[in-house]
Amino acid sequence: MREHRSGPGDRTRHRPHGEPSHRTREFEAFVAGAAGRLLHAATLLTAESRTSNPHARALLGAALAHTYAVWGRLRDEDPYDLARRDLAARFARTAWRHHGGRGPLAALGPQERLVVVLRLYEGVAEEQVAALLGLSEARVRAVCARSVAALRAAARAPRGEAAA
Repeated sequence: MREHRSGPGDRTRHRPHGEPSHRTREFEAFVAGAAGRLLHAATLLTAESRTSNPHARALLGAALAHTYAVWGRLRDEDPYDLARRDLAARFARTAWRHHGGRGPLAALGPQERLVVVLRLYEGVAEEQVAALLGLSEARVRAVCARSVAALRAAARAPRGEAAA
């Protein structure tokens, strides 16, 4: 940064035109480290393919935009947890509008996918998943167990046969 004197003894600091702020550089570093994993989680939630995942990318973009908007106010909060919670909440609000998807998770309902992805892929504690989804911890355990059983049954079923 360069200093600029606008009057006697008055020093103000100006960034050269186009130079990103410290806040922006910190956020860009966060995105560089976290976006891949968050996109994978979003792709699992939407049950889209890794190569064609427009809904997952839209969810991620909105979650990262929200995270950037509050970036300067984050104190002790983990930005990854914030972005993941926002991503999950956006998916929960919009899942009923988006149908289809591929892969084993497509057979699960939106709530089941949320529980499985948050618990098993992201490693979020039951109590945190319960609080995020407004469920009891017992309900989260039951949904997770039922979903895992359905995924195992689907994996054992011969190709072309629908798992019940």
